[in-house]
Amino acid sequence: MNYLGISYDYQNRPPLDESFIPFGVWARAYLKGADRPFRVALERENGLVSVFSSFLRGEEYADANLRYMERYVKFLLWSVGGWRVTVCGCAETAEKLRDLYRPGGARDFDANFEFDIFEKPFELVLCGEEDFPAANERARSIGGHLEGCRIGFDAGGSDRKVSAVIDGVSVYSEEVVWFPKQSADPTYQYNGIVEAFRTAASKMPRVDAIGVSSAGTFVGNSPMVSSLFIKVPRERREEVKSVYDRAAKEIGPDVPIVVANDGDVTALAGAMSLGSGAVMGIAMGTSEAAGYVTEDGKILGWFNELAFAPVDLQPDAPRDEWSTDYGVGCKYFSQDAVIRLAPRAGIELDGSLSLADRLKAVQRLAEDGHEGARQIFVTIGTYLGHTLPLYASFYDLRYLLVLGRVASGVGGDLLIAECNRVLSEEYPELAAKLTVMLPDEKARRVGQSIAAASLPEV
Repeated sequence: MNYLGISYDYQNRPPLDESFIPFGVWARAYLKGADRPFRVALERENGLVSVFSSFLRGEEYADANLRYMERYVKFLLWSVGGWRVTVCGCAETAEKLRDLYRPGGARDFDANFEFDIFEKPFELVLCGEEDFPAANERARSIGGHLEGCRIGFDAGGSDRKVSAVIDGVSVYSEEVVWFPKQSADPTYQYNGIVEAFRTAASKMPRVDAIGVSSAGTFVGNSPMVSSLFIKVPRERREEVKSVYDRAAKEIGPDVPIVVANDGDVTALAGAMSLGSGAVMGIAMGTSEAAGYVTEDGKILGWFNELAFAPVDLQPDAPRDEWSTDYGVGCKYFSQDAVIRLAPRAGIELDGSLSLADRLKAVQRLAEDGHEGARQIFVTIGTYLGHTLPLYASFYDLRYLLVLGRVASGVGGDLLIAECNRVLSEEYPELAAKLTVMLPDEKARRVGQSIAAASLPEV
């Protein structure tokens, strides 16, 4: 097979998507003939800088060079994040890349997203070796603190969960339906959070700390972009940024609170149950949510928004309506993937049903032995098997926990089995060190809200 003049091959093709071009597979073939070095630095809040290195091919591969550099930087922006991207080396391709990130360019959405997070104008800078910034990483410890009386809160888009936890044991928990995505007034979300905190606090003699797992991208405890506040107008942004800190003060003026992305808390829950680090959690639900805990139990402070990182290079790859890009993770590891593949599996779904109900319809067929429905989950497992080597080139992975409604039931079993088969047959070195699994009962007992409760160190 050939794409942009680069010959690549892989054996296990997704049964319902044989034109799939895994970015990681193509990149591996591309790099075999690449010898011109370039480096990329991404600057985040407080002067934090992450540095990465790669190579381009000769100038006769101009189209492939731009495609590789553009996808490589795109992956970094959604996995690491940064308001300033500095590129050193391969200036002719880097200049073309910079054009894509200018206002109105193909990557204008990505640039504006970074601005929303860091509240600084996005920059893509070209420089020489002498001006290239040094790395300045600062991983921070996360969770695992269960002593004392703690509140653990899990803020989802359709329900909120809260636990009162005393010395690591949940003495009370509740789940309440709410509709944060429908409210343009952040007072609604604030009142719901305070109500949950107060309910949990009433079940304990005192509150020593509060931990929050929340959908969104955070700087400190501030939700800079979050689906929970998607309808809140920009002029009320400061209320959103302070919502969790203000809610904690309703419980006590000095009660410490730590807020983390729900993907990172998922990975933390996995690390706590496994007793090990180097854990990534991927939740396949409405979209793809991801989080990561390092070998020594820390988080990197990266976005881990792999829903918008590249997966597939085929020219007619599905387009994500929100980010406007093609072939990104949310179309391969979510209910959207199931629904998209259904017609190819000979399944006609009722368009009047909600997306969640269409997923359930396919899952029922799979449970009943419908071969087409089962092939949908095998296809998603094949996608994952060919994407994990890409993820592993940026993250040190020992365990991958697959969660979310897409991975429930027989579909999850098929997905995991196929992923592991692809890894063992085509990526044996990675398969030897990486365990891909559904959460076991111990992991389920830890739970998202209990893991959240462990976030603050007292």
